[in-house]
Amino acid sequence: MKDSCDILISGGGIAGLTAAAAFGTAGFDVVCVDPAPPVTERDVDGSDLRTTAFLQPARGLLEQCGLWQRLADHASPLQIMRIVDAGGDVPEPRIIRDFNASDISDQPFGWNLPNWLLRREMVARLAELPNVDFRPGTGTNGLFTRTAEARVSLSDGSRIRCKLVVAADGRASPMREAAGINVHTTRYGQKALAFAVTHPNPHQNISTEIHRSGGPFTLVPLPDWQGQPSSAIVWMERGPRAIELLKAGPEEFEALMTERSCGVLGPLKLASRRTIWPIISQSAERLSGERIALMAEAAHVVPPIGAQGLNMSLGDLRSLLDLAKARPEGLGDVQMLNAYHKARHTEIEVRVKGIDLLNRASMIEARPLRDARALGLNALYSLPPVRKTLMQMGLGVR
Repeated sequence: MKDSCDILISGGGIAGLTAAAAFGTAGFDVVCVDPAPPVTERDVDGSDLRTTAFLQPARGLLEQCGLWQRLADHASPLQIMRIVDAGGDVPEPRIIRDFNASDISDQPFGWNLPNWLLRREMVARLAELPNVDFRPGTGTNGLFTRTAEARVSLSDGSRIRCKLVVAADGRASPMREAAGINVHTTRYGQKALAFAVTHPNPHQNISTEIHRSGGPFTLVPLPDWQGQPSSAIVWMERGPRAIELLKAGPEEFEALMTERSCGVLGPLKLASRRTIWPIISQSAERLSGERIALMAEAAHVVPPIGAQGLNMSLGDLRSLLDLAKARPEGLGDVQMLNAYHKARHTEIEVRVKGIDLLNRASMIEARPLRDARALGLNALYSLPPVRKTLMQMGLGVR
């Protein structure tokens, strides 16, 4: 087993696996570790039933690292982003506004895929790359850096020497902590339920975000499941209410989620188990330290609104990859890492603050404020240049 490499990636989630494929395809010698072996089946304990929407700019990166070819047949296109305000006295739509990708592009806004399937296909891609050593079941527990290299201690007792450590190891990142980089965290008292449903009405490749109170209720297209149209749902609520929903019996839960969905796709039926996740915002004070770069949730965490989280992470990866390829002899040095921090930090801060505001607006309970939210949505949508700019900003393009 090798004891040195160009790049050590700490974290084998979606972002870490994509990074391993990207750097490996680019010719770098990569070791990727994660303490938890990836769960690559849908209906088993521990599977991640959330989905990831890859927005337009992500496709080029996925093609470049040999992943898109594996994912394309499983992806559901997202042609329309529909915003519904249902903040009146009863849970029914009072304002519906569609943002159509055809207004700015000849491609969909993005493509949605289940996280468990992404792990399956990404692990398979890594197995094709002889210069990528993926070690599931092994984590990082120590970091020692010098000007010329980093030494990372692993949970199996071994140690790896490398030029660059990429911390993609989550919101409680052990590598970020070892590097002494602080984070700012905002807690909303919210949790998100994630699960899959079937419904009688086709979703027509429309992602629907319904705002009432407590947080958005979002239906994202999936391929048909057992002959029925299917969607992934992220249902954000204040913590105690989310726990009540998690514990509700299937029939009661189906009635409650159909009501919360305003019946836009007809009666909803559970097509998976329910999982629950805490909602926070978090951003690191710096995106780099000596011989280490933070990316994905080690660098920033946002509520699941507008498909921004993973796509911000892929923005991190594109920046790191471009810098590494431009000066391979300077991999992991001060010049590269300072340039990475400068390229990403301001944009991340702006997006984290923007999504924080959107989430707080979606949580509003007082009726007058919900009415003001509806008026604001209507005003923004009625201005075509503003609507176009909002769509471009959401995609991360100019």
